[in-house]
Amino acid sequence: MHPDYEKIKRLLSFRNIILPVLLGIVAALYLLMRNFDISSLEQATWVKQSYLWLGFAIIMMVLRQLAYMYRIRLLTDCSLSWRKSFDVIALWEFASTVTPTVVGGSAVAVYIVHREGISTGRSTAIVLITAFLDELFFVVVMPLIWLFTGSGTLFRIQAQTSGWYTGWGISGIFWAGYVIIILITLLIAYGIFFNPHGFRNLLIKLFKTRLLHRWKDTATQTGDDIVITSKELKGKPISFWLKAFLSTAVTWSARFLIVNAMLMMFIPVADHLIIYARHMMIWIILLVTPTPGGSGVAELIFGGFLGDQIPGGLSQPLAVLWRLMTYYPYIIVGLIVLPIWLKRVFGKTSQAGQPNPLA
Repeated sequence: MHPDYEKIKRLLSFRNIILPVLLGIVAALYLLMRNFDISSLEQATWVKQSYLWLGFAIIMMVLRQLAYMYRIRLLTDCSLSWRKSFDVIALWEFASTVTPTVVGGSAVAVYIVHREGISTGRSTAIVLITAFLDELFFVVVMPLIWLFTGSGTLFRIQAQTSGWYTGWGISGIFWAGYVIIILITLLIAYGIFFNPHGFRNLLIKLFKTRLLHRWKDTATQTGDDIVITSKELKGKPISFWLKAFLSTAVTWSARFLIVNAMLMMFIPVADHLIIYARHMMIWIILLVTPTPGGSGVAELIFGGFLGDQIPGGLSQPLAVLWRLMTYYPYIIVGLIVLPIWLKRVFGKTSQAGQPNPLA
C-alpha cells in the first residue's frame, strides 16, 4: 500500500471535503454582506463587449487546464493519455482547494499519479519538478513586472490601510516572501541538478539538531525525493525544459488574466499590467494561508490589492465573483471526476482487496 494511502483516505472523506467548502462559502457571504452596497451596482455596466470578455475569461480557464495537462504529459514522457491527464489535474486542483494552501495537494498528487501506473519514484519526481517550475515562474516574472511598472505604482495599494500594514510595509512583506521563494528555488535546483546526495546529507545533518529533530523523518524523505528526481531528470534536453517552463508560464498567466477579463466585463480597466501584477501578489500571500484554498483570506485581501483599480463599493462583489470563477469550479469538477476516477482505478485492483478511499 502507498505510504500516503491513509492520509489520502482521510483527506478525501466526505466530511473533510464539505466542511472547508462550507466555511469558505460562509466567509465569502459574510464579507459580501458586511461591505455590500446595492447602489454600487449602478457603477457596473453590462454591454455587448462584456460577452466578449466573459468568453475570454472562459478561454483562459480552459487554456489553463490544457497547459497543465500538456505539462503533466511532458513530465511523464506522454505515459499519461489526455484523458488520464485531465483526471490527474482535476483531482490535483480539487485537493488543493480542500486543503490549507500551505499544505497544498502535493501529497495527493503523488498518490494520484502513482495510481495511474507511474512508479512511486517517478511520481515523486514529477510533482517535485512541477513545484520547482511554479516557483521559477515567480522568480523570473516578478522582476520583469517590477521593471515595467515601478515599485511606486505596484505597491500603492489600499491594503496599507486595511489591516495588512506592518512596520515593513506591503512592499517589505512581499519582497521578503519573494526572497524566500528564490532561496527555495535555488535549494531545489542545487539538489536536483548539481549535488543531490550532498543536499540529502546536508538536510539529514541539519535536522539531527535538537531544535529540528522532530522533523528528521520528513527531511530524510525530502532528501530521498530530491535524489530520485535528479535521477529521473538526468539527461533531459534543453527543449524539454523550455517546453516545461513555457507551459508553466501559460498556466499561471491564464490564471492571472481571468481577473483582467472579469473586471473588463463591468468596468473599463486602465492598466492591465498592474492588475496582473497585483493578482500575482495576492497569490504569493495565499501560498502561506492556513485556510482551504485561501478561503476567506482571498476575498478579504482582493479589495485591498485591487481597490484602486475598482470603483468604490464594487470590490467585495467582484471578489466573490472572482472566487466563483477561479475557485469553486475546481471543487465542482473534482466532485464529478473523483468517483469516476475511483471506479476506473480501483476497479482494476478490487480483486486484490484494495479498499475504496471514500469507504
